[in-house]
Amino acid sequence: MSQEELLVLIYQKDEKAFTHLYDMYSKSLFSVIHVLIKNREEAEDVLQDVFVKIWKNIDSYNESKGRFYTWILNIARNTSIDKLRSKDFNNSQKNLSSDNFVNLLDESNKLSHKLDAIGIQEFVKKLKPKCIEIINLLFFKGYTQQEASEELAMPLGTIKTQNRNCINDLRNYLKI
Repeated sequence: MSQEELLVLIYQKDEKAFTHLYDMYSKSLFSVIHVLIKNREEAEDVLQDVFVKIWKNIDSYNESKGRFYTWILNIARNTSIDKLRSKDFNNSQKNLSSDNFVNLLDESNKLSHKLDAIGIQEFVKKLKPKCIEIINLLFFKGYTQQEASEELAMPLGTIKTQNRNCINDLRNYLKI
């Protein structure tokens, strides 16, 4: 089934299409979510929330504004960031046992290996140092543009412009 056929069925709220959608994208979306959330069970909950949002909000997808995968990836990223900022999540993180801290450290050390596994890191390394810093904050650490602006002591407009330019540079590397 092509993506176009799948989208038509999803617009019609076909449940089999939803299952197919989940089978097609759950692994890649989970990887993105897990990089941000770090806790497997919490990441699985967020993944479920993401698919519910995709299902409920499919009418807001506009093909002329971008690819479907980019749209669902943004839903996954934004839902993950919302979870990280939630009061319940922050409170649960305060109550972690020392074993969990060891696991968190191990997982953060594996981040570069995960990036290597999907081939992104080699392209990100080709970018200018400022781009690497901005992409790291915005996409891998889940900072908002405002937070990145404060962290890097740069005006918000500059962060937005640099981010757009860095993403374009990354796209050009990926086309090669």
